[in-house]
Amino acid sequence: MYKLEEPIYFYVFAVIPLLLVVFIAVLWWKKRTQKNFANPELLAKIAPNYSFFKTVLKLVFLCLGLSFLVISLVNPKMGTKLKTVKREGVDIVFALDVSKSMLAEDIAPNRLEKSKQIISKIIEKLGSDRVGVIVYAGNAYPLLPITTDHASAKMFLQNANPDMVSSQGTAINEALDLAKTYYNNDEQTNKFLVIISDGEDHEENTISLANDIAKEGIKVYTIGVGNEKGGPIPMRVNGVLNGYKKDRKGEVVITQRHADVLKEIAEAANGAYIDGNKTEKPVEVIEDVVTNAQKHEFETKQFSDYKDQFQWFVAIGLLFILLDVFFHEKKTKWLKKVDLFNEEKK
Repeated sequence: MYKLEEPIYFYVFAVIPLLLVVFIAVLWWKKRTQKNFANPELLAKIAPNYSFFKTVLKLVFLCLGLSFLVISLVNPKMGTKLKTVKREGVDIVFALDVSKSMLAEDIAPNRLEKSKQIISKIIEKLGSDRVGVIVYAGNAYPLLPITTDHASAKMFLQNANPDMVSSQGTAINEALDLAKTYYNNDEQTNKFLVIISDGEDHEENTISLANDIAKEGIKVYTIGVGNEKGGPIPMRVNGVLNGYKKDRKGEVVITQRHADVLKEIAEAANGAYIDGNKTEKPVEVIEDVVTNAQKHEFETKQFSDYKDQFQWFVAIGLLFILLDVFFHEKKTKWLKKVDLFNEEKK
């Protein structure tokens, strides 16, 4: 296992393409100046040992040297020991609605992106709590198993979109059933499921399933995004608007938020409904719920004793720079005889 201590230094890699531009500009200037000085045949006689290949090779050595030095600034660290760590926290699973209706832009930037913002902000407020992510539309799929790796949760969350689910709809029932399999610690007394949706196209028996999930000790909080007035569903191709979704009659579909459904689910599962149109409100509510919940101790394995590895990259980088410094642009005698690069024929 490894981690990067200062990834911000990756921006220094921008120096390398700049170096290539300067090299090409200088090379063009030399060629132009040489033409004013003498013709190519005369130049070949004046400087018979000049090697264009070695000039390029020196540039390659310099770029490689700088690359390894940049990586040394980032300071990769390797985990050398896997140890068991005891933590205290709750288990919280997010069920994110990724149906087409979540693309409606009645709230900015759209319902789905707003939902992602809410989940990300909540995760940032968590301590050592475990999180999991489910996505659902016509079917429900596990996006991320329950874990203490909050960074991975946020990363996977950003990739959530309607194309991840093969069929459209709002399968809240499947999301509820799938969520029950996420809580793999029977001793955990505080289990939370946070459903984020516009509540549209809900299924039958949802309230009954919410009651069942409550009996297993899982509290369900629902967050509604969108507004009652609603809005059309944009159809985009490669990010370009290509019209709006229409029904069989050719009329533009207007999707609305159905808060009543979400309220009933939360009430049946000993939770609460939260308006998600303002990011701060659901974040504050969930943070308060988790903070006041009784924490359960659990064990997790993680790498420790990370060792710095920058010295290896410094050594390799300096080696390439030394090669660049001591490497001459003249043709090598034995290589000249072989004429591997056909330089004598030029």
